[in-house]
Amino acid sequence: MPILPVSLSRLALVASSVVLAFVCALPASAGVLAKVDGVEITDSDLKVAMDELGPTLPKQLEGKARDAYVLDYLIDVALVAKKAEAEKLGDAPDFLQQMKFYRQKSLMEAEMTSIGKAAMTDDAIKTTYESAKNGQKPEEEVHARHILLPTEEEAKAALARVKGGEDFGKVADELSKDPGAQGGDLGWFTKERMVPEFADAAFKLKPGEISEPVKSQFGWHVIKVEEKRSKPFPELETVKDQVSRYVMQKAQSEMITKLREAAKIERMEPTAAPAEVIAPGATPKK
Repeated sequence: MPILPVSLSRLALVASSVVLAFVCALPASAGVLAKVDGVEITDSDLKVAMDELGPTLPKQLEGKARDAYVLDYLIDVALVAKKAEAEKLGDAPDFLQQMKFYRQKSLMEAEMTSIGKAAMTDDAIKTTYESAKNGQKPEEEVHARHILLPTEEEAKAALARVKGGEDFGKVADELSKDPGAQGGDLGWFTKERMVPEFADAAFKLKPGEISEPVKSQFGWHVIKVEEKRSKPFPELETVKDQVSRYVMQKAQSEMITKLREAAKIERMEPTAAPAEVIAPGATPKK
């Protein structure tokens, strides 16, 4: 966790004319942004700090005001770090152990990022998508409407009206107790998305057919099936981000597995069953 800037109490003054004057003085091109006792703070330092602190920065800070705030933070870091060096805190065993961990962690993250980027080629993404698409079993969907009523008698009365020629959607808007379905329209759905009684009745109907009243835990339904189809697989462009993440995480996990298999790993204390190999950022299986 980054150290909080010593200048945090000045946050309310970020938009003041003093700070704005300082912001305007920042160099527009790459180079040195500040010097602390002769030690340079560059735009590259600013970028590293921005990447680290980004999610924790006040949301109201934008643009040059954001840069100025982070630069102020880097100045404070340089000053406090110099004092800590003078006090030999950098030689403390705990500090050196932390630095060892942070260095290994940063190296691991750099390698994982490199592996992930290299894996996410257009060909790999397309191949993974096509494999998932070809592996999907055909699944039926129906597009249906319904009229939901509290009693069987009311459902039978509604059914009589639509069988008598009244528009199903009009009757649904007038009578149905399901306010979320305009005209009784439920859109497309697969069988498992509905309660069993409703699903069984709906999927037995042919397009254009209307059911007898069907009882479920919600009440009594009169169902009309508009259309049936095999559930379409989403287009690549709509799931490209998910496919890309899968390709990246798969490559990272495979690399970790290979490294483990090639390494001599000795555990000096008993442990639980080996943990699942998980790439950083991936979701463990439940």
